[in-house]
Amino acid sequence: MNQPRPSAGLRAASEGLASSFPALMVEASRLAASVAMGDHGRRRAGVGEDFWQYRQALPGDDLATVDWRRSGRSDTAYVREREWEAAHTVAIWSDPAQSMDYSGKRGVPSKRARANLLAMALSILLSKAGERVAFPETNAATPRSGERQLQRIAQVISGVEGTRSDYGAVPEFGDLKAARSVFLSDFMGADEQIFPPLKAIAERAGTGCLVHILDDTEEGFPFDGRVIFESMGGGLSFETHRAKSLREEYREQLANRGAALEEFARQAGWQYLKHHTSQNPRAALLWLHMSIGTPR
Repeated sequence: MNQPRPSAGLRAASEGLASSFPALMVEASRLAASVAMGDHGRRRAGVGEDFWQYRQALPGDDLATVDWRRSGRSDTAYVREREWEAAHTVAIWSDPAQSMDYSGKRGVPSKRARANLLAMALSILLSKAGERVAFPETNAATPRSGERQLQRIAQVISGVEGTRSDYGAVPEFGDLKAARSVFLSDFMGADEQIFPPLKAIAERAGTGCLVHILDDTEEGFPFDGRVIFESMGGGLSFETHRAKSLREEYREQLANRGAALEEFARQAGWQYLKHHTSQNPRAALLWLHMSIGTPR
């Protein structure tokens, strides 16, 4: 019996996946390499093999920990501390909703492309530092480090999906206990899809970062005259003949959402960053890498 031939749509989608997967890995690897590792948040005294620092000996220190060669160069006893090497779990959510597919200008990446690039590059940096990375509610949900986990992550965020919602909803973490959490989204979903899940995660997790990704045209609102506004998934549609008259109210609503996210981050002890797709991703990645190492 002859096997059914795949449809043209499925073949095109599969070819698109095959081409985007290595491209994402290459671009993310280059971006990660451009960011100096620096002192990561996990660098602290503890059990490990690598030397970290000398400190003056204190009452109660074991004599076996004293570095007599270093102490012999002064009249003070010094203890040789090693770097703490316990790996942490970092949970990352790169919003897959259709609203993230938006790009207002040719040559400017979509919000989703930028979120995926930052998520992949950050995963590479963290994995190289020995941290475990998890992408909740995906095939990469189990915290792991190493090349195989990076391959899983790349497949997840480059994959061909089924039905996607118009706007993103923050995922439930379930039993996942992450020391740090990173959320990359335009955060345009309903309040109940964003803030209650974030609050539940903040009560269980350590530090967190909200990266609010927007296109320039979303904040500038350069529309005038007759315009039909549609959500990327086509679920919402609105026609106006006076688009300019909506500008101030729209921009106010968008600013209120950003202010609410920033205030939530402040109260939770998290970090907030607004990032435009026209900006250099290196600055956002460097901010992320430094922010998730900041103690709560």
